[in-house]
Amino acid sequence: MSGTHAETVPYVAQTQYPTQPPPGSSTGVMGWLRANLFSSWFNSLLTILSIAFLAWLLPGIIDWAILKAVWHASSLSECRDIIRETHGEGVSGACWAVIRERYNQIIYGFYPDELRWRPNVAFLLMVVAVMPVLFRSMRPLIWIMAGVVAIALFTWVDRGNIAGFINPTVGVAVAVAILAFLFGGPAYRRKWLAFSLVFPFLAFFLLWGGLFLESVPSSRFGGLLLTMVIGVTGIAGSLPLGILLALGRQSRLPVLQVICVTFIEFIRGVPLITLLFVASTLLNYFMPPGTDFDIIPRVLIMATLFASAYMAEVIRGGLAALPNGQYEAADTLGLSYWQGMRLIILPQALKISIPGIVNTFIGLFKDTTLVAVIGLLDPLGLTKPIRSDSDWNGIVWELYGFIALLFFVCCFGMSRYSMFLEKRLRASDRR
Repeated sequence: MSGTHAETVPYVAQTQYPTQPPPGSSTGVMGWLRANLFSSWFNSLLTILSIAFLAWLLPGIIDWAILKAVWHASSLSECRDIIRETHGEGVSGACWAVIRERYNQIIYGFYPDELRWRPNVAFLLMVVAVMPVLFRSMRPLIWIMAGVVAIALFTWVDRGNIAGFINPTVGVAVAVAILAFLFGGPAYRRKWLAFSLVFPFLAFFLLWGGLFLESVPSSRFGGLLLTMVIGVTGIAGSLPLGILLALGRQSRLPVLQVICVTFIEFIRGVPLITLLFVASTLLNYFMPPGTDFDIIPRVLIMATLFASAYMAEVIRGGLAALPNGQYEAADTLGLSYWQGMRLIILPQALKISIPGIVNTFIGLFKDTTLVAVIGLLDPLGLTKPIRSDSDWNGIVWELYGFIALLFFVCCFGMSRYSMFLEKRLRASDRR
């Protein structure tokens, strides 16, 4: 140290020390455990209690659902005989053979066997139609369609009929994968969006038939196919209708505002099951004499209207969260009402409302099970005729567990996508 400031500066380092790595306890697995599971004595206690609870619960579930389960049998009594001969008297295990036996019925309902390629193709095209709405690139379609082809190959090899692998579903999957490989970049997104607009008409044509396709009555619809038709239609229809209702509720035109407020409050005040009964019994009375309005379109209308009322309130919350400066900015730029809404207000309001919108979607998807009370056989409604069969009379947990897994996969997928979208939008805000 020079003697210039020796009296005022007590210590000045004359060498630069090399950078030291962080302590081993704060990085890697140990660091993650300390930060997420054992950050305090209370969190440590909760972690230990949770691990103890899982250690008590999981072995019994694994033993019943996997280790002692029966996958091939033709009846519940045969399942019990196999378990008794294999594991001894008094031992219980899952009889998943009922799922293997009734899988097609749970998925397709009573849709004709020889025409089930049409729901399969409609489902693949739905994935194609949804992809440009949710993502910028269509490249993930390559992997999705490759998975579909692999599953189809495994299924037909398992059945011992490799010739059945050549079918319309596999052909559409291969064609979509090739198109996604050649034209899957973000530059072609608008063209894929054009297909999204056409898809509802194409799906109706595939599922119900007409022209050169054999017609299938609505009474043959059921299972997961019926759930997807009602859920996807309600989700796709309720969002634009909810936006219009939310804007109408904030309109300065008194007549329009009263109509929107009355509709929203009436629908929110009536249970969905009541609307389904109206769709089932009363809606035909408002139609011209001799009109045969199919039951499924009636249910689709009621489910869409019901979800749109809740959607309007969610979006109204997003609109109310925006400061007045955003509306004034649109006016200052000389934008018309619809231009301001499309370019400035709604993108921000919808971003704020994403958790509520997805929550409404998930609620509607789960509420589709209520159609069982008006005689439509969704997966939950199909459990009754399956259990009424003398071969499977008495089976409960396996059916409800499998149906719960189907709904969980769909709802968990929607939830994870909303989290991904929120994260992506936050990243774009930072840029």
